[in-house]
Amino acid sequence: MSLLWGEVMTAKVVDKVTDGEGRTMLSVTDLAKRWGCSERHVRRMADSGRCPRPFKFGSLLRWPLKPIEQWEADGCPNDRNVAKGGKS
Repeated sequence: MSLLWGEVMTAKVVDKVTDGEGRTMLSVTDLAKRWGCSERHVRRMADSGRCPRPFKFGSLLRWPLKPIEQWEADGCPNDRNVAKGGKS
């Protein structure tokens, strides 16, 4: 697609990102807003295993909504410790 002089290409804003199977995927920004913390804190939680493991697409991190909702319903256990058999 080529643009003529003076034409502006507009991008459609997508509120809901899904994977190929129709699952809603959450970004770092989405989780920071949801949890009331900084984006950096969300990244630190993911890096340290204190939240469900995200899918990585290059430098982008995405979490399916259902595992996040289940993790929150379970009281946000420390996934790293639970996987090792320790306390949540």
